[in-house]
Amino acid sequence: MTLLEAHNLPFAGAAILLVFIALAQVIGMGDIFEGADADIDLDVDYELADPTAASGFGAALLSVFGIGRVPFLIWLSVLLFAFTVIGWFGQQTLVSAVGAPLPAWLAAIAAGAAALPVTGMLTRPLARLLPQDETSAVGLDSLVRRDAEIQMGSATAGSPARSKVIDRHGHPHFVMVEPNDPEATLEQGETVMLVRREGETFFGVQYENPMLSL
Repeated sequence: MTLLEAHNLPFAGAAILLVFIALAQVIGMGDIFEGADADIDLDVDYELADPTAASGFGAALLSVFGIGRVPFLIWLSVLLFAFTVIGWFGQQTLVSAVGAPLPAWLAAIAAGAAALPVTGMLTRPLARLLPQDETSAVGLDSLVRRDAEIQMGSATAGSPARSKVIDRHGHPHFVMVEPNDPEATLEQGETVMLVRREGETFFGVQYENPMLSL
């Protein structure tokens, strides 16, 4: 029984997509996926790192499925591989045992449900093998609720100033910051807390960080 039979078409499609992803990486077309990789992986990584960003059940579910442990493209490749193998093997087993496979749509649902936890199991050792810098990048939203130092000029409503903020990995980022209070002015050298983001502009509030007085 091959992947090209009608009841195996979902698994054939997954295998073709997996081959396409591999070829795209080899011939340098990986940038096609780069934006999705960064947005999905980094946002999920932030949710797992920040207990206030996701509910306990949601964070536990993401962890079981392995989401956020490795870059999204690797996670997707593992999922496609697990889905293909589980689905094809399951159909072959049914044909041997009862003489007929499941309909393609039902087999796809069953294989997908089984592939998710299997993917979670497989990504755990992969996460330990990957270099740390593979997951050290952060999404812009993860900079919210962090301190930023006004670097150049004064920031007023509608006139942001260049500021430096350190992410959770200790890496500096230079962003444009306006005061969250339209009547306030943020002076050069002042440290503010970033409270929200609109596009590329962050909004900060003045406060006294107790760590700065130590």
